[in-house]
Amino acid sequence: MRRAVELSAGRLGLTGANPTVGCVVLDERLRVVGEGSHLHDGEPHAEVVALAAAGDRARGGTAVVTLEPCSHTGRTGPCTEALRVAGVARVVYAVTDPTPGAAGGGAVLGAAGVVVEGGLLAAEAAWANRYWLANVTRFRPWVTWKFGATLDGRIAAADGSSRWITSAAARADAHLLRTRHDAVLVGAGTVRTDDPHLGVRHGVAGPAPVRVVVTSDPARLPATAKVFDGSARTVLALPEQAAAAAVPPGAELLTVGSTDGQVDPRALLSGLLDLGIRSVLVEGGPHTAARLLAGGCVDEAVGYLAPALLGAGPAPLGGLGIGTVGAALRWTFPAADPVGPDLRLSAVPSVTDATGGWAA
Repeated sequence: MRRAVELSAGRLGLTGANPTVGCVVLDERLRVVGEGSHLHDGEPHAEVVALAAAGDRARGGTAVVTLEPCSHTGRTGPCTEALRVAGVARVVYAVTDPTPGAAGGGAVLGAAGVVVEGGLLAAEAAWANRYWLANVTRFRPWVTWKFGATLDGRIAAADGSSRWITSAAARADAHLLRTRHDAVLVGAGTVRTDDPHLGVRHGVAGPAPVRVVVTSDPARLPATAKVFDGSARTVLALPEQAAAAAVPPGAELLTVGSTDGQVDPRALLSGLLDLGIRSVLVEGGPHTAARLLAGGCVDEAVGYLAPALLGAGPAPLGGLGIGTVGAALRWTFPAADPVGPDLRLSAVPSVTDATGGWAA
């Protein structure tokens, strides 16, 4: 199962509307004879790929899969039928499929005489498939908040300079993170101040994400901003009262519900999912991150910390209205990894966090 989880995690953010799934097939003597992962929606599921690799050696064997095999016919046939026809005697899966149309595969296999067990390494498998699970259980994209900062938590110096706080290795890793998200999101202030391109650079190859800019007044965005260069899709997210605003060339408009005259975070994410955006990387700025966090709309934070100290300058996060330590949002670190001279920290809301984020 750990190998199946590795196969699943390797496709995170690359499978379109479908889940990331890994499968390992064992023969009757519990030797690995086939493995596979789901590449993209419309292509064979992980079980089918692994069974094809195993061939006749799968008969009487075991299929180990990260998600309960589907029991419905879409653009591909049901995996339950593929497993039955292959003669698999036992299926072990990690996460129960929560979707009404595809769930129940375990029961279907059991009725066909296959021994079925579920729940093995469920937390690890759910993490490897977290984007899709957020889509089908929360009805919104998975949201990752990413920032780079000094060791004392500054994203720029007092004079506004910020290039470069983190190393080339960290910047390349951050751009790889972009390729694993459908969209990268910033606020209007970031566009005006930094004029980011939000594409994929630093030697990283991969799909360019949709560029989403949250603004209440498109007229205040420079027409020459790099996000309007036409090299990738750009979406301007506006509160509904600004629906009549002129859209700069090279952008499309998304109007959503508002609170206090600003884009409502939950309405924004719902609208992005309707556009087919299933994962969002939030890159700026402090106010935008704070709005999403306060709305319970951030599932993961990825921070690149440089071993540098400034002592002054802006922080990555704006005000949350928290006035005492006891009210702090408490998160958990699932990973901490060196990237060049810097440290990449991944954090998720803890199970006691009431923001509605991912439970570690």
